[in-house]
Amino acid sequence: MMNVAAIQQALRDEKLDGWLFFDHHLRDPLAYRVLGFDAPRIPTRRWYYLIPANGEPRKLVHQIEAGMLDALPGTMSTYSSWSRQVYGLTTLLAGCKRVAMQYSPMCAVPYVAMVDAGTVELIREQGVEVVTSANLVQIFEAKWTQEKLDSHMAAGVLVDEIRRAAFLEIGDRLRGREPVNEFMVKNFILESFERAGLFTDHGPIVGVNANASNPHYEPMADNHEVIQQGDVVLIDLWAKLNKPGTVYYDVTWTGYTGEVIPDEVQRVFSIVTGARDAAVAKVQASIGAGIPLYGFEVDDACRGHIREHGMAEYFVHRTGHSIGEDVHGSGANMDNLETHDERRVIPWTCFSVEPGLYLPAFGVRSEVNVFVGDRDARVTGALQTELVKI
Repeated sequence: MMNVAAIQQALRDEKLDGWLFFDHHLRDPLAYRVLGFDAPRIPTRRWYYLIPANGEPRKLVHQIEAGMLDALPGTMSTYSSWSRQVYGLTTLLAGCKRVAMQYSPMCAVPYVAMVDAGTVELIREQGVEVVTSANLVQIFEAKWTQEKLDSHMAAGVLVDEIRRAAFLEIGDRLRGREPVNEFMVKNFILESFERAGLFTDHGPIVGVNANASNPHYEPMADNHEVIQQGDVVLIDLWAKLNKPGTVYYDVTWTGYTGEVIPDEVQRVFSIVTGARDAAVAKVQASIGAGIPLYGFEVDDACRGHIREHGMAEYFVHRTGHSIGEDVHGSGANMDNLETHDERRVIPWTCFSVEPGLYLPAFGVRSEVNVFVGDRDARVTGALQTELVKI
């Protein structure tokens, strides 16, 4: 269950009058997670829930679904007609000048942009300024508990072992002159996840040569390539313990099927891992010194290293994403490319650092997970320092 007092303190810290939650047809999973309740049924009518910076929470629900928010504390009002809904909102928002909603200006943070534009307009029509809840969501959704960190570390041990086994499987098949392709390796990983008690929502990525240059490539039964000697092989896999409340572990490693690694492949790998290490060093230095750190700054450190080596045009995505119960979580992203993420990197959150260079013939990515504690930051799993010789 949510901590109303903690939310209200955060609202006062942000100089906001309230946090307005809204849903219709389960459109906003963040609302249910932050508020700590499950809808008793699919809401077919709109509900509103305001947590003010001071005072008791307030509910506004439709008369035919009057019990929708019974699990939450606060006073309740009902509406049925459109005009009564508008009047109810006026009462609900009395005394509020600035409220947070799951809204992102210009959709800069799409993971938070759950409220439709029309509803934002409706609230603004009541004379209330709507601001993004992105920082609040970080505090009450993206922050981990010790139990979540423990689940991440446990998943990491299993995922790292399966990643090692997948590369060995490729090598064993090649040495035995047995057929092996991207789709077979994908299924090997998924079957290994199931045996290990892990869950993943999609993937993994197993890409050879030019397919490794497609950041979101995923082999399918009718679309995959054979793996042969002299190939670059990229494996990106993510999973969590198959239990409620657990969080993901998400890594990418790159290998080469041959004894002698081509100079160009080795050079690109060195640039990628150097960029990864520059980003991690930036995080560790800032957190260790108690200096505020923002998502875009981590991206700048990583991208700057690649730019210095003249390869910026081949790094086409952000440096990293928040990690939580969803593999792409709702905390700060390490991003100054796709968006300018100005959210502060806060303690007890985790994110990926995953630079990649995607050339026409092959791609290389190296991904680690970074957990930020109270006074330090650390990579939570194995760190790739050399290309895997498959």
